[in-house]
Amino acid sequence: MITRVLLIVMDSVGCGELPDARMYGDQGSDTLGHIADTVPLRVPALRRLGLGSVARIGGEATPPMGAAGRMAEASPGKDSVTGHWELMGIVLKQPFPTFPQGFSSQTMAEFERRIGRTSIGNVVASGTAILEDLGPEHMRTGAPIVYTSADSVFQIAAHERIVPIEDLYRYCDEAFDLVGRGLGVGRVIARPFVGEPGSFRRTANRRDYALDPFGETLLDRLSAVGQPVVGIGKIEDLFAGRGLTRAVHTESDEQGMDAVMQELSMTDRGLIFVNLVDFDTRYGHRNDVEGYAANLERFDARLAEVLPLLRDTDLLCVTADHGNDPATPSTDHSREYVPVLVAGATVRGGVDLGTRKTFADLGQTLAEVLGVAPLPHGESFWRALSK
Repeated sequence: MITRVLLIVMDSVGCGELPDARMYGDQGSDTLGHIADTVPLRVPALRRLGLGSVARIGGEATPPMGAAGRMAEASPGKDSVTGHWELMGIVLKQPFPTFPQGFSSQTMAEFERRIGRTSIGNVVASGTAILEDLGPEHMRTGAPIVYTSADSVFQIAAHERIVPIEDLYRYCDEAFDLVGRGLGVGRVIARPFVGEPGSFRRTANRRDYALDPFGETLLDRLSAVGQPVVGIGKIEDLFAGRGLTRAVHTESDEQGMDAVMQELSMTDRGLIFVNLVDFDTRYGHRNDVEGYAANLERFDARLAEVLPLLRDTDLLCVTADHGNDPATPSTDHSREYVPVLVAGATVRGGVDLGTRKTFADLGQTLAEVLGVAPLPHGESFWRALSK
């Protein structure tokens, strides 16, 4: 009987373009495959879990110690909110709105009225590139930098010396009320940075403001019956805090894995749900193939430390929420399959989970494993892998 699940989301670690990738401009994307084409990946723990059987990472594919497959995203979109919601049982019918031409003049005028100052930007841009382009002007004028991307986001960047963090968060509160609640934008993101022109760097004081999930999630079901639900990393932000019994915010993937080790010693049952965002923010969005590969290897080493700590009543699941191929010209997320790797004492070895039609299959499986009512979407694969 499973009493505790550790679910790790490697943010943006996709494993090949989805059939509809062309509709998103993502044809040919393959995050793991293209990284492995450039850097021979030393990821023995992930290979042991079966990653080599579902992703093009080089070397000989060996049967997983448990079960391995890949999952397609049924919801339209390719952002973290959509991906995480689908993992927990919500399949969107319509995508969150995007703004390829920037936000309307009326929206920006109202935003500026609410915060009491003008802004600059209002363009689709890479988060690092726009700091180089507009950071100096921001430092001269104090005007916050507003930008968006291929995702449904309203991002506000400000230098911590020019705009105090609490003021930036207040700007984001106003923006969330205006474009989140008002226009259905998926997220408002505070993007504080420090440094001088030519050497700006974003800080760990990022904060995400997300809409409430549009339906009941696995997190809601578990917490409603008294099971612990611990969110590590940006999980609390992605679910607007709903369904969690405790949240642990982190500044890096390394700190995230430290939190995992601590929770395994503290939390005896329920769900430990982890997002490791450095893959995406530090490497995918910056087209840093070598850095992405190094982060995969660092994570693999930490994963190897976790495996011996699993109890006989534990289930480990490793997956992703979308792609972000650092080898393509785009700095945006990519529409890709994601791996799903499942291991534990109660899981049969060498199980091929095939290609699942939706990320929600994982949430449905965990609902069955942890003994709560079935979710509205997804098909459990527990019977296919349990001993």
